[in-house]
Amino acid sequence: MLRKGSIAISLFWLTAGWLVLALVTTGFLLTDLYSRALDTTLTQTLDFHVESLAGALLETRDPQDPDIALADPRFERPRSGWYWIIRDGAGNLVNLSTSVVGIDLQAVGAAADALGRSTEVIDDPFGTQLRMVERVVTLGDDSYRITVAGNLTEILKLVDDFRGQTFIVLGAVGAMLAIMSAIVGRIAMRPIARLSAAVEAVREGDSAEVSGTYPTELAPLAEEVNELLRSNAQIIERARNQVGNLAHGLKTPLAVLRNEAQASKGALAEVVSGEAEKMSNMVSTYLERARLAARTSVVGKKADANMILLRLTRVMQKIHPDVTVDFFQPDAPLPWFRGDEADLEEIVGNLLDNACKWSKGQVDVRVSAERSDKGNQLLIRIADNGPGLSDEDAQKVLRRGVRLDEKTPGTGLGLDIVKELVDVYGGSLDLGRSQLGGLLVELRLPTARLGGPVRPPGT
Repeated sequence: MLRKGSIAISLFWLTAGWLVLALVTTGFLLTDLYSRALDTTLTQTLDFHVESLAGALLETRDPQDPDIALADPRFERPRSGWYWIIRDGAGNLVNLSTSVVGIDLQAVGAAADALGRSTEVIDDPFGTQLRMVERVVTLGDDSYRITVAGNLTEILKLVDDFRGQTFIVLGAVGAMLAIMSAIVGRIAMRPIARLSAAVEAVREGDSAEVSGTYPTELAPLAEEVNELLRSNAQIIERARNQVGNLAHGLKTPLAVLRNEAQASKGALAEVVSGEAEKMSNMVSTYLERARLAARTSVVGKKADANMILLRLTRVMQKIHPDVTVDFFQPDAPLPWFRGDEADLEEIVGNLLDNACKWSKGQVDVRVSAERSDKGNQLLIRIADNGPGLSDEDAQKVLRRGVRLDEKTPGTGLGLDIVKELVDVYGGSLDLGRSQLGGLLVELRLPTARLGGPVRPPGT
């Protein structure tokens, strides 16, 4: 079902596209939330250290007291990115951590918030990004600025690592969801595939109607197709009956006119007799056309072309014992003719009979399958070693009633009936020169699926 242009593949790509967009957006949102959470945690940690230093300052009452310190060992390691400084009101250093020795760490320039805290992000001389938190503490008449800095670069590295892991996990989730989407698409489209197979079975002749149980959305469609098939069969039957009734109704008046004209003499009698004969022929012709159209309009029929050709060649060999009819059977299985068995017998029978009549003792019959713009087709070639036809005569001979040799028995309607049947089935009939020196007839007809049971005519 996941073929190009199918509903399933469209649903798959639509779902996959939205999944990619949603998962990428989710990845960035999660990364941003994680970054904010880590930054908030760092700020809270720095706030705690500021409060610790402020408490020690208020307790010792001496900003230069060596007991003012933080227990975190990162403040003792140089270039760690973790620093603290105490400045007096004039901005002079009065105390600092071991890690900040030799570093000119600037003061926070941001304004204080409602809690009296200022925060800012700067780079130290080593290129490390710092989150700085500063607070003013008043001790007697003096005020001191306590600044604590934390390593923000470490936080950003954690965020980058989290982003990479997040997209790996989301990619795996996306792959699983895409697979699930493909599976759901296949499962959801199965009823459509079953309906398509059921309709194809009707067209190929394996079933008389669309059968099976379908979901609520497809059940009305299956029923409408069956109703259309029933309606089509009823229309064809009514049309066939009406044409038959019309023909039978005209036969009696025409017979009376013909008999009366034959019993009389004179110019009028000859005219009436001739026109009555023309009208009788026209009635017979259109009856035959209606019969062919009605028969070939019924869906669900197919026939084994190989078997029919084998049977017809044997029959023609008996009818024309002075002609050798060779049937070259293909090695590979052939697709079946999509149509009525009697129609294929009538088409090929007429062509074989004409080939035997005009040949000089040799007729070859070959059948194969070919692919064209119209799909798969049966190709039947009938060649003889007779006189053949010119291009002009090949066009004339397919016209109704045209005969190139009045001495040969026949009405001239055989090839025209063949051409009309071929047209009804959407096939083609071409005449050319064969390798035997005579006429080559190339007949192309629609195919059904390989093998399978053949439905009897009229079912």
